Amino acid sequence: MTRLRLAETAKATRILGVGSFQPERIVTNDELSQHIDTSDEWIRERVGIAERRFANPDQKLVDMAVTAGSKALADAGLSPSDVDTVILANCTMPTPIPNGAAQVADRIGVKAAGAFDLNAACAGFCYALGTASDLVRAGSAKRALVIGAEKLTDWVDPTDRANAIIFADGAGAAVVGPAEEAGIGPVVWGSAGDLVDMIHMRDDRWVFQEGQSVFRWATTKIAPIALRALEAAGVSPEQVDVLIPHQANLRIVESIAKKLRANGAREDMVVADDIVYSGNTSSASIPMAMDHMRAAGRIKPGDLALLVGFGAGLSYAGQVVICP
Repeated sequence: MTRLRLAETAKATRILGVGSFQPERIVTNDELSQHIDTSDEWIRERVGIAERRFANPDQKLVDMAVTAGSKALADAGLSPSDVDTVILANCTMPTPIPNGAAQVADRIGVKAAGAFDLNAACAGFCYALGTASDLVRAGSAKRALVIGAEKLTDWVDPTDRANAIIFADGAGAAVVGPAEEAGIGPVVWGSAGDLVDMIHMRDDRWVFQEGQSVFRWATTKIAPIALRALEAAGVSPEQVDVLIPHQANLRIVESIAKKLRANGAREDMVVADDIVYSGNTSSASIPMAMDHMRAAGRIKPGDLALLVGFGAGLSYAGQVVICP
C-alpha cells in the first residue's frame, strides 16, 4: 500500500501582527440627519454611534484590504514573501468573480499565494481566523494573512433610516503564524439558517437588517457562544483581559459584556467600543477594533482577548487569542 507524505505540522499558532485602514471621510449623525429623518440623539440612544467612515466612490474594497494587510505584515516584521496564504473575509465585493483575495495578494506582493474569499459577513473575521489557524497547524500554510474588509456603503440604501445610520466602510487584518504555545484557541462556530430574514439582501440590491430581531437574538445567544469559546480554549471568564465582539451596536456589546461579568468576568475587563466612531463595518470590525485599542494603549501584548462575531442571517463564531 502506498503511503502518502503529510505536510510538516505546527504545534500551535498565534497572531503575529495586526493592521487596519479607514477612509478619511468622517460622517457624523448630524450630517445624516440632513437627508434622513433622524437625529444625533436618536442614533446615539439606539445604536451608540456618533460617527462613521465612508469610502470615496473610487475607493474600492480591495484598496482598503491592501492597506490593512500591508500594515499587518509590517507590524509582524514580515515581508510578503513570508506569507503563502491570503484569506479575505467580506460580503460586499462588487462581483463574486474574480475573488478579492487574489487581487489583494498580488498587489501586496504575495506571489502565487493560496487566496480565497470567505463570506460569513459579520462573523467573517472569526471564521477566517479559525480557518487560517487550522491551515497553519495542519501544515497547509506557512503563514496566513487574514483580512476583513467591507465597503458597505455600496450596498446600503442611503435613504433607509434603520440601516444607513449603522453601516460603514473599513478594513482590518492579522497575520497568523506557527508558535510553540497556543496563541489562538479553537474556533467555536455555528449557524442559524432559519433566521435568514433577519439580515439579507432586499430587492437584490440593498443590505437589510431587521434591527430589533437581531438585537433580541444577539443579546440572548452571543454570551453563551462566547462562554463556549472560553471553555474550548481552557480558560475561565475571569482570565479575560479584553472582550472584542463584532461592533454591531453598542447596546449589544454592553449586553454581552454584562452577561460575561455575571458569569465571572472581571469588572475591569476592557470592552471594545469601536462602534462609536467607526460604525458597523461587518467583517472588518473585530480586527479594526483590536488595532485601534492597541494603538490607544487600551490593550497590550500578551493580553487574553475573547473575540466573537455574528451576522449574515445568521452565522456566528468566536475564539480566544493572545494579543500580539
